[in-house]
Amino acid sequence: MSVAKKDYKKITTKSLVDMKAQGEKISMLTAYDFTMAKIVDSAGVDVILVGDSASNVMAGHETTLPITLDQMIYHASSVVRAVDRALVVVDLPFGTYQSDPKEALRSAIRIMKESGGHAVKLEGGSEIKDSIKKILNAGIPVMGHLGLTPQSIYKFGTYTVRAKEDAEAEKLLEDAKLLERLGCFALVLEKIPAALAEKVAAQLHIPVIGIGAGSGVDGQVLVLHDMIGMTHEFSPRFLRRYMNLYEEMSQAIGQYVTDVKTKDFPNAHEQY
Repeated sequence: MSVAKKDYKKITTKSLVDMKAQGEKISMLTAYDFTMAKIVDSAGVDVILVGDSASNVMAGHETTLPITLDQMIYHASSVVRAVDRALVVVDLPFGTYQSDPKEALRSAIRIMKESGGHAVKLEGGSEIKDSIKKILNAGIPVMGHLGLTPQSIYKFGTYTVRAKEDAEAEKLLEDAKLLERLGCFALVLEKIPAALAEKVAAQLHIPVIGIGAGSGVDGQVLVLHDMIGMTHEFSPRFLRRYMNLYEEMSQAIGQYVTDVKTKDFPNAHEQY
């Protein structure tokens, strides 16, 4: 007998924990500006991540490292103004939390006060536990992130699948349990073996959101621009493109150029 899913008017950190307990999968997408966030929220996405991936898709950087705290606050503020239902989680950018718990708290406070975001996300496990504790002690919700952590790309040297070896897999599981004990409300697992991700999700009470982590987790996240096909150079196995917006936009813009050049636009009905 199927159980009717609860209609959440506003998603909170508790909503996500409840969804896991009820077996309801969690949907999560990125957004970086007001217009796109409005569409994503209206479509019913549960969590909007204002990701440091804005460094790539919005600013054209090769990695997520260059984006600043001020820039993250700008993007998050734009998203928050658009959202009615979704929980808005904001990435703490590289260099704002890794080495100094006090700096981590100051960074998180700035995001919460200046953008109106609902939670922050940090990459890493035991090595950043003091920063996580400091932020949580201030009453700021924290989402964890393990597996492939893009802010550590120069340490890894590659974007390949993480935790394939037993030692790294064991550390990831222990870090996941640590993040739950510290008080994180959810966890993102990026690009790890599906069997490991399912094992982690089964052993945690908090929701586990996957990206390239298989179907055995509690929800999924993708970068919006990849999912709708605005970007076309990036084609990992885990990405499903629901549109080919790059091609459609290119055709539309090309037609506009042609119409202007041939004096077809504007026509008699398109002027005053």
